[in-house]
Amino acid sequence: MSSSKFRAARLGAVGAVGVLALTSCFSTPASEDSEDRVRIAHLQPPRSGLDQFSDDAFKLSRWSTAETLVTLDDLGDALPGLATGWDRVDEFTWSFDIRPDVRFHNGALLDADAVVTALTAATEAAPKPRILDGVEMTVEAVDEETVTVTTELVDPLVPQRLSSPQLAILAPVAYEGEGPVDAIGTGTGPFVLTSVDGTSSASLDRNDDYWGESAKIAGIDADFVPDGTARGASLRNDTADVVEAIPVSQASLVDSELVHEVPMPRTNTLYLNTANGVFSDPSMRAAARESVDKDRLVEQVYEGRADAANGLLGPALPWAADRPERTETPAGDATGKRITLATFTDRAELPEVAVLLQQELEAQGFIVEQVVREYQFIESDALEGRFDAFILSRATVLDSGDPVAYMYSDFACEGSFNISQFCDAEVDAALAAASATEPGDARRAAILEAERLILEKDAAVPMLHERVIQGESAGITDVARDPRERILITNQTTFE
Repeated sequence: MSSSKFRAARLGAVGAVGVLALTSCFSTPASEDSEDRVRIAHLQPPRSGLDQFSDDAFKLSRWSTAETLVTLDDLGDALPGLATGWDRVDEFTWSFDIRPDVRFHNGALLDADAVVTALTAATEAAPKPRILDGVEMTVEAVDEETVTVTTELVDPLVPQRLSSPQLAILAPVAYEGEGPVDAIGTGTGPFVLTSVDGTSSASLDRNDDYWGESAKIAGIDADFVPDGTARGASLRNDTADVVEAIPVSQASLVDSELVHEVPMPRTNTLYLNTANGVFSDPSMRAAARESVDKDRLVEQVYEGRADAANGLLGPALPWAADRPERTETPAGDATGKRITLATFTDRAELPEVAVLLQQELEAQGFIVEQVVREYQFIESDALEGRFDAFILSRATVLDSGDPVAYMYSDFACEGSFNISQFCDAEVDAALAAASATEPGDARRAAILEAERLILEKDAAVPMLHERVIQGESAGITDVARDPRERILITNQTTFE
């Protein structure tokens, strides 16, 4: 992003975010326009009560119920959102112009003070949104329509960071009290979140006072369906119009014209506990790496609908193919080494991956115990390092369109999603260097150098890069097919 002010017309609906306190009632759509409501079968239920500062934020983004200051184009470059433009004042400070005449769903006016409240709440959250891992940031109002964002260190990606759904701008009332942030009636997007029924469903209605182009449909009815077979069946049985992540095993059972394959920056990765247990020994991590037959996993589990991984970053980022060569640690003798291998059921392929991977690890000499649960019941144990190895489907540019945030979150000493319990001074220095480098070829080279160091330490074994399989009914149009999984239903989505 150049330092010149960037002003452009808003294009379409933008993904956004917010969060809400769960309600016990589920709203029923009005009968007169029920046929104009989109029914979604989502992959996972809320993990943290739809807390804005957790991954649940991306559900609200995909519903277009809340919005961010900045959005991203297909290349990851920053575009206006609730901010109409920005300047880089100096190395540490950015100035953002707030879009005028925008109202929150509760009628409150969007202004600089509301932006300060929202972003300051994010910086004070515990844990902080992962897009702010390693970032110290202060936000101040200059006048009613201008805010400044100041970082402790030089950060050329401030606009991209502010595109993260976890940094959406909700009405100030959403942040009051001691409980979770409440996004019901406090977003700015083309759809108003009206109710949530625990981990079962949610309902949204069209925002007829939206500042942009009004949505073409009357609302959204979302169900959370962790079971992949049930999600696939919902499209075949016409009980859903849009289905997230149809399992590979179900894709062949659905009309091929309703199935859309989207290459995405998501890597199926084996995280190894580097701090405790068997894999604190680098030679045992190398033995685990050598046991993985990536091509077998692609063919037998994903039926060829994936790509064998050569690194953490896959073909969705074509520049990553120019990665430098790396040195590999020799494998040790794993005979008789007992390990726990864990994963979750929410992504139907992962337990199948675990079965094949157990066979491969046992062939290497390991004695393997599997632990498989729903994600909401296993995440905390994984983050606390209670497993020797953990299989995770991980989005690599989820937050800013840039891999540095993901790499810091997962592999920095202070990373908030460090399942590998990994801490290495050389890697931290490489990540800091990449983070401080301006966008462009130099930054990409710095990212690949950090990747090289992480992989040489065998903190994780990238196995394959996934393609999302999205189902859409024959009558629906303009559903977003977003590799970053930020946007799904927009103000343009409609029925033929």
